[in-house]
Amino acid sequence: MKELLRSILIFVVMSLLTGLAYPFIITGISNIAMPQKAQGSLIISKDKVIGSALIGQHFSNARYFHGRPSALEKPYDASNSGGSNFGPSNKKFLDDVSKRVQQVRNENGLEPTVPIPADMVLASASGLDPHISIETALLQTARISHARGLPETEIRKTIADVAEKQYFGGPEIVNVLKLNRAMDELMEKTNYHGGNK
Repeated sequence: MKELLRSILIFVVMSLLTGLAYPFIITGISNIAMPQKAQGSLIISKDKVIGSALIGQHFSNARYFHGRPSALEKPYDASNSGGSNFGPSNKKFLDDVSKRVQQVRNENGLEPTVPIPADMVLASASGLDPHISIETALLQTARISHARGLPETEIRKTIADVAEKQYFGGPEIVNVLKLNRAMDELMEKTNYHGGNK
């Protein structure tokens, strides 16, 4: 009986320490040290949350940069992240990639000889990746210029302004939601009214 009571006491104490005290302490430290990240790296526009810098969103409008494809049944569903798990010789995988390549060419008016960056047609392992390469962003510049009536030079400058360095080196990347928000802000700031507003 003594051992049972001791076991129950240890269970209760450890549950309180690891289940309540530790998470509260870590959450408190995070909120003080890095409040924006602790709250989910939310992106706010005009006092409204429009998304998170950590989770991609689906953009199909010609006025916006398009992100990586998501292999999830419901694209960019953070409650069900994951990849397709298809190998490079899987027929469905090859068919999907082939369709995506053709879609990218059609959307951006690209010749059959223009190489397509891998991140435009291959889904990430999580299906939530919010970033694209600079190369992928630049490939979409002409389409967005036409749709928004903006000079390509302005769009390229916006890409460069939003570009982020990766933690452990490597080429710069662009957060698609931040880039699209920057494009909207550019339109508002400069009062461009060309293209499909």
